[in-house]
Amino acid sequence: MSEPVTVLTGTQKAAVVIMQMSQESAAEVMRAFSESEADEIIAEIVRLQKVDPTVVEQALAEFYVHTQKAQVSSHGGLQFAEELLHASYGAERAAGFLDRVSSSMSGTSFEFLDAADPHQISNLLAGELPETKALVLAHLSPTKASQVLAQFDAVTQLDVAEAIAGMRSATPEAVRIVAENLRRSSRAVVAPRQRTDVVGGVQPLVDIINRADVTTEHDLLEALDARDPQLAEEVRSRMITFADIVRLGVKDVQQVLRGIDAAMLATALKGASADLTATVRDNISERNRESLDEELENLGRVRKKQVDEARAEIARTIRELEAEGTISLQRGEEEDDEDEYVS
Repeated sequence: MSEPVTVLTGTQKAAVVIMQMSQESAAEVMRAFSESEADEIIAEIVRLQKVDPTVVEQALAEFYVHTQKAQVSSHGGLQFAEELLHASYGAERAAGFLDRVSSSMSGTSFEFLDAADPHQISNLLAGELPETKALVLAHLSPTKASQVLAQFDAVTQLDVAEAIAGMRSATPEAVRIVAENLRRSSRAVVAPRQRTDVVGGVQPLVDIINRADVTTEHDLLEALDARDPQLAEEVRSRMITFADIVRLGVKDVQQVLRGIDAAMLATALKGASADLTATVRDNISERNRESLDEELENLGRVRKKQVDEARAEIARTIRELEAEGTISLQRGEEEDDEDEYVS
């Protein structure tokens, strides 16, 4: 267990004082800071998981906070930071704050591997548990991680893929120990800095597979099918989405849209980008376009779940046609994000 913080910097003192306030009061105080100041304070709130109560009281006294009736709280953390930011700035700006803080606090534990090539990294990880390999790959860029994954044998690829998909978080201590041990083994000279939160899950695995070579992608998905069909299907559903239809050739788009009824297509297009909508409308017949426009006009508000289901059904068609070799999906280095909100 980590020891309570006993010495505070000025920014940490400000963070501790705000942590003692009610959410409403803390939000009012946060509004008085500039965005750069707020970034620094929120970063400290996230870091300060445990502070010595005596130090908290000293900080409160120093800032002339009314402590006589206040109950001292020595815990901060991500949840406290999220709640405070939402109350201070609303959901949209809060997300921006947390993204900036997360970027500044993460991704550096394994930076000493940036200069290493995939073969060297795979050799370095030889003999490590799949969970350790997964932890390292989750810290690398998806492109480099896919290249490292391709170096492993088929069984190891599958074990590591499942470990990445099943990974949720790792403590800073665990990450630091793994990074330092590997750094010593690699004789690197750059010491890693602490990462406060490591998140795995299916999406990092998808990002890695999306950038893998065709053989690695095919073999790994087949192996996942045999061991965990549900995980394999989820990976596939994230790899190819309805929005990917814009990355198909004209004939392939027409092949996908053939046989999809206007009602399902209209539901899938709710909240879609202008480019995506134009791609669909430009590749259906005039008669079907009129039917689609009529469905859209009469559709009204649609639950996001219904939109997701319609898009998933069309994505399934794209996946099946690609698997058959009927169409070819052009994979780029980066993928566009789907719209999060449906209006």
